[in-house]
Amino acid sequence: MNQRPSHLFYQGRQRRPVLDQARGVYMWDVDGKRYLDGSSGAMVCNIGHSNENVLEAMRRQMEKSTFGYRLHFETEASEKLAAKTAALCPKGLNRVFFVSGGSEAVESAMKLARQYAIAVGQDSRWKIISRAPSYHGCTLGALAITSYDPLTKPFDPMMQAMPKIPAPRAYLDGLDPEDEATGHHYADMLEAQILAEGPDTVLAFMVEPVGGASTGALPPPKGYMERVQEICRKYGVLLILDEVMTGAGRTGKFLACEHWDLQPDIIVMSKGFAAGYVPLGAMAAHERLVEAVLDWGGFLHGYTYAGNPLACAAGVAVIDEIERQGLVQNAATMGAKLMQRLEGLMQRYPIIGDVRGMGLLTAFEFMADRGSKAPLPAHLKAFDRFVNIAYDNGLIVYSRRTRNGVEGDHIIVAPPMIVTEAHLDEITQMLDASLAQFTDEIRPELDKIA
Repeated sequence: MNQRPSHLFYQGRQRRPVLDQARGVYMWDVDGKRYLDGSSGAMVCNIGHSNENVLEAMRRQMEKSTFGYRLHFETEASEKLAAKTAALCPKGLNRVFFVSGGSEAVESAMKLARQYAIAVGQDSRWKIISRAPSYHGCTLGALAITSYDPLTKPFDPMMQAMPKIPAPRAYLDGLDPEDEATGHHYADMLEAQILAEGPDTVLAFMVEPVGGASTGALPPPKGYMERVQEICRKYGVLLILDEVMTGAGRTGKFLACEHWDLQPDIIVMSKGFAAGYVPLGAMAAHERLVEAVLDWGGFLHGYTYAGNPLACAAGVAVIDEIERQGLVQNAATMGAKLMQRLEGLMQRYPIIGDVRGMGLLTAFEFMADRGSKAPLPAHLKAFDRFVNIAYDNGLIVYSRRTRNGVEGDHIIVAPPMIVTEAHLDEITQMLDASLAQFTDEIRPELDKIA
């Protein structure tokens, strides 16, 4: 591997091979080694790499203009993408604000919600309830509603703490996720928190419809999302859905909220929305919020690159490809087949304590003991070690820790929505080989526990 000096830095000292090219579900380094992108990067590359129709749309836009500041010009590309986005959102969410990524989208939603409260004379509302664990972004506002100790603790003194309720991890609590009573059990924690805070102080509830990196592809228990919406309506609390990871088809619907026919007040999305071709995200808000804020004096928020025509042209082309290729349905179909394969691996490897997900957002969680749900010893850093083993075997997957970032290692498997059964077979084979290698490596530690 090339170890040339580098002026770049990211999250640590680890170096990776230099990327040469990427096509479809595969990537190659400069030495010719091929990798299967089993996590779509960071759950981003929904339509695969180097789609020629998207690249051509970007070329056409570049020949016209690459930038137009929103306060100076409207652009055809941004208007077209806004219209397409609004048409794909629940009724009433027909006002769209473009950003460059998920954190920006979350910050935009938080600030719009607060300005709406001020505009309608509810200045006392400022608290945004979220879940623990959760992840909503790396900016300070988004971190304030995030609960993931390694990422939040260092910055606690710099943030306004926001209230949290437990994420609905039924599998850890020994509850049946298919029982509606379980969903209501966790959702009612929201009502209890609203009452504890004082309903007139609570602005919004921010939630991922399907848990992402912090909980490892965690679907909600039956009845949970519907009950959450009911509680928000009861107390005048805005329902904000973080669909940064779940949006653009990954769960088998264009938006995950469609699985429960939800009517949120705001939706944020990014990642698969532009599928890695450009930095792009969006906040889609109900018109009653936006009109109130604009009547009040305007949205006191903005970004230099908001709605730039090149990014928006790419976004339009990505949605066109999702629709043309029927990728939302393919995510549902291939996702079910992927889950079957992961469950098969769970039968073979006792260290897999749980398999879960929705569509092509799936995960398995390592445990030392399935019965007690005891995690692997934290010092093993299983989430990191397994990723490196898989990477060496030519498979890219994504990992985090599901128990507030401290322990509970999970691996996310979320390939591009263009995957075929042949690709799933290849992913399964490489996961199998990597699991065998990892199990052998940690066996002395497992023997100590036993």
